Amino acid sequence: MDEIDISKAIIEDFIKNFLDNLTVDVAIIGAGPSGLMCAYRLAQSRIKVAVFERQLRAGGGMPGGGMMFNSIAIQKDILGLFGELGISVRKYNEQIYVANSIETISALCYQAIKNGARIFNLMSVEDVVIRTDKICGIVINWSAVNWSKLHVDPLVVKAKFVVDATGHDAEICRIFEKKMEKKLITPTGSVAGEKSMWAEEGEKQIICNTKEVYPGLFVCGMAANAVFGSPRMGAIFGGMFLSGEKAADIIKEKLISLHR
Repeated sequence: MDEIDISKAIIEDFIKNFLDNLTVDVAIIGAGPSGLMCAYRLAQSRIKVAVFERQLRAGGGMPGGGMMFNSIAIQKDILGLFGELGISVRKYNEQIYVANSIETISALCYQAIKNGARIFNLMSVEDVVIRTDKICGIVINWSAVNWSKLHVDPLVVKAKFVVDATGHDAEICRIFEKKMEKKLITPTGSVAGEKSMWAEEGEKQIICNTKEVYPGLFVCGMAANAVFGSPRMGAIFGGMFLSGEKAADIIKEKLISLHR
């Protein structure tokens, strides 16, 4: 076993996958629970989807559970989805079940990848591509370049649709807002910013807030609540999964319309 062959195998395999995903149907930014759920559902429908995660690991805030207790709470109405993913759950009371956060995010990553989604970690999105009033791609760089504040030019990924699943900061919507000087399809025309904790209300509103906020740009997960000014909900994750599912369903319908 030669060390150079090991190096070549890694480089050649990665570059092949990277080149193959420079043009995708859907680019999802953020490999948290909603982004991965969206990718999983899209990949199940044989839609070409790539997820770009700036951190070393996938999972967003889920692996930390609540205050670094790596358990999460879910609602009874998504038990079927957890069963589909093969995630163990335990009943706490009539409304709340608990699951291990590491098992949950691992299962979701596994199922998304096995169904055909590609996850690129340590890649940051620093801009969007817009043509004739539609977002049609993202501008990416290595996260280490941004963290080190190096002047290194980025590359572009072309996508029919882009999903902001970056969580509380709604980073892609804020980039769009700052650089494009155009209005989002929200009541204020801008990112409202999330409100204080209210789990029940936040869980309700996250589904309503999952939608297209500019032609070609969708929001899901906490990015959706941040954009529309809804409450955060803490370490309960049913809404995050359902938000990712809803985003995938809307995008699938859009893609069907494009091919008619």
